[in-house]
Amino acid sequence: MGEVVVVPRRKLGSQGFEVSAIGLGCMGMSPLHGSPKPTQEMIQVIHTAVDSGITFLDTSDLYGHHTNTIIIGKALEGEVRQKMQVATKFGIKSISGETGMVVCGDPAYVKEACNASLKQLGISCIDLYYVHRIDTKIPIELTVGALKELVEEGKIKYIGLSEASPQTIRRAHAIHPITAVQLEWSLWTRDAEEEVIPTCRQLGIGIVPFSPLGKGFFSTGPKVVENFATNDFRRSLPKFQGENLEHNKIVFERVNEMARKKGCTPSQLALAWLLHQGDDVCPIPGTTKIENLKQNIGSVFVKLTTEDMSELESIAAAVKGDRYSPAVMQDTWKYANTPPLSSA
Repeated sequence: MGEVVVVPRRKLGSQGFEVSAIGLGCMGMSPLHGSPKPTQEMIQVIHTAVDSGITFLDTSDLYGHHTNTIIIGKALEGEVRQKMQVATKFGIKSISGETGMVVCGDPAYVKEACNASLKQLGISCIDLYYVHRIDTKIPIELTVGALKELVEEGKIKYIGLSEASPQTIRRAHAIHPITAVQLEWSLWTRDAEEEVIPTCRQLGIGIVPFSPLGKGFFSTGPKVVENFATNDFRRSLPKFQGENLEHNKIVFERVNEMARKKGCTPSQLALAWLLHQGDDVCPIPGTTKIENLKQNIGSVFVKLTTEDMSELESIAAAVKGDRYSPAVMQDTWKYANTPPLSSA
């Protein structure tokens, strides 16, 4: 018998939502990063996560065009559901098959999307329901108002936002307490530290970093680019291109060198840096491999000193390249303000 791993738990928000200190992002289990993954293997990864102490699963109705939520639903059958907190998202819907997408925060669509996700997941209540992207045409008060009704109906327990600006977070929180804000945060991407994260902390909102390993950069290193499928959206990311990539290779080597000294892997070091940011932070690294899952869990037990944190931040300051292309950046928190309620 191996040693039983006890993953610490953390509270997100001020409404009583408690999860494992690290979660499991499930996006990669569906055909978004290239080829589809075998369903049974993905279920095994999820079950291993549960057995290893992870209680927090993250998905979206966007991933794999609803196939991801169906995989999660199969994995949750039986007693597993009682051990898990399920987070999913809505707000990006298909308008023309698999190619056209539009952000939608219309109150009627909020309820339609929720009912569809409940059915796909095979559950009666979603633990944490996020607005995946902010609809800049509809006041956030209307979107959150519909979510509040879903809470009252018992269909969701807690409300979250993803890629939301500080102004949007405040307006949403005034309608109903927001439990968590999901955002990109890592040694690779730190722009949320200036305004978004302080806003969350002022309001008592939990922080859930996605892509905590820099889109795979800190788990695989620069060679991750060689493994991208032809349709992998990461090919278009500025940090993975040209001179930026050549410069960022040096950043990875510095992180790798520090990890060797700490007796851990670069991915564990990158996750540990996030975990040391505060007890209100729960990163959700994604993986489709059990060995990587176990490695990610090991990051919970990596101890960093104040000096270690400063050194890592100094290294991270040298990262070059924007998060996304200019067109995609329009959907991020920097531009995610909605019209005032009075204009509705």
